[in-house]
Amino acid sequence: MGILDRFTTIVKANINELLDHAEDPAKMIDQYLVDLTESLAEVKKETVGVIAEEKRCRRLVDDNEAEVTRMEGLAKKALSAGNEGDARTFLGKKQQLATAGAELVKAYDAAHANAEKMRQMHDKLVSDIENLKSRRETIKAKVAVAKTQEKVAGFTSGSDRAESAIASFDRMEAKADRMLDTADAMAELNENPTDDIADLEQKYSSVADSAAVDDELARLKAEMGL
Repeated sequence: MGILDRFTTIVKANINELLDHAEDPAKMIDQYLVDLTESLAEVKKETVGVIAEEKRCRRLVDDNEAEVTRMEGLAKKALSAGNEGDARTFLGKKQQLATAGAELVKAYDAAHANAEKMRQMHDKLVSDIENLKSRRETIKAKVAVAKTQEKVAGFTSGSDRAESAIASFDRMEAKADRMLDTADAMAELNENPTDDIADLEQKYSSVADSAAVDDELARLKAEMGL
């Protein structure tokens, strides 16, 4: 039956594996719920028809078996009445019914197998839908937490990059300070060196000037009689 072929994957589907491999489990679970609900409605409709076919085949088997039993009973009655020919006719009919009954049993077995598959699909769909409904909010909450963690990780990474940039600027500033200190030291060394001889000449020049002043002062005092 086409319905059995179409829903083979439903019976084989493993929800946990589907969710594990989904890029976005929250969206996946919503979409899967929609698909399962639509499938359940179709499966229910088809299951009703398959089960009805199973019941019809079962009824044909039962009716055939009852007719076989009836033919055997009539053959016994004919023999009791001394009508062997009639008994033979009834037994011939019984044989025909038994042959047809074997085919009816095969048809019933196939219908029963189909009905069992449909019941299996129906029960699995109902179970999966209830399972997903009970897990939907939990899964969505976990996904939300995971996305938040990704954002936090991104901010942390940005903060680390900022700290790294600041550290680089600190190293550059320290290097600039060292270069400036070196330049200052070099400039200081390049200034005119101290001339000790010139300093001594200045010292004694001042002494000579002072002696000359003293001489002048003594001369004036002598002239004034002081």
